[in-house]
Amino acid sequence: MTRCRAAFAPVRVLAAGVLAVASVGVVACASGPASVPDSGSVMGRLPAGTPVDYQLGGAYPPDPRVGIVARDRTAAPADGVYSICYLNAFQTQPSERDEWADDLVLRQNGADLMDPDWPDEALLDTRSDDAREAIAARVGEWIDGCAAAGYAAVEFDNLDTYTRSDGLLSADDNLALATLLVERAHRAGLAAGQKNAAEDAERLRAEAGFDFAVVEECAYYDECTAYTDVYGDAVVAIEYTDAIDRPFDELCADPAVPASLVLRDRDLTMPRDADYAFEICPL
Repeated sequence: MTRCRAAFAPVRVLAAGVLAVASVGVVACASGPASVPDSGSVMGRLPAGTPVDYQLGGAYPPDPRVGIVARDRTAAPADGVYSICYLNAFQTQPSERDEWADDLVLRQNGADLMDPDWPDEALLDTRSDDAREAIAARVGEWIDGCAAAGYAAVEFDNLDTYTRSDGLLSADDNLALATLLVERAHRAGLAAGQKNAAEDAERLRAEAGFDFAVVEECAYYDECTAYTDVYGDAVVAIEYTDAIDRPFDELCADPAVPASLVLRDRDLTMPRDADYAFEICPL
């Protein structure tokens, strides 16, 4: 696995002011295979080994050294960097359950089946072709919106809902929906990112056609190679300050940990917030 290095020092910003906007040159590195060709702009292939910021809790100007930024689909992409659009594609967002038809939500004993870790998010029902096509059509509108806004890529979260569905869903059900979503992203000119789901990385890459991975706490759970063995350097990794078991500079020096690594606070707060934390590796 090739790792890119340059003369940058680590940066830690805790409860700091908003950073100034700056354009970032893309670091050229060898990476794993990708289905979407390089388009000559921020669109296309993930710039592997590039500093990253994960801003799902709110958009703010990224550190000038950052070259990849992930934001929620409701936010505009960051200027001058490779921007990833976050989509909760296999569960309902907390405020959007009423926007989903009951027959597209997984139900058990007459009630929505909820994610135990996110009890205000209902699992979507991926068991039938008709349901998967309907879900893909709705999420496809979000994908098209990400493309229109200027994002370079999308990441699809909660690919592993079958593991918390009381046996109602299967890995094959979710893989079939993931395949539809990746195809829709590619038609829109976007790269498609697998979010977490380490145990399914090989199938998601080979069968669904994902181009890169966005992973949380792979170092803490000792599963980074499950992604890098599949995607090479095309892996964006996030670790959290409340679950880190060794100094961050040791993580940065660990060849098993993806080069595009960021340390964030668990709630992904903004620079003006007291709990805000942000640190990147020297690349």
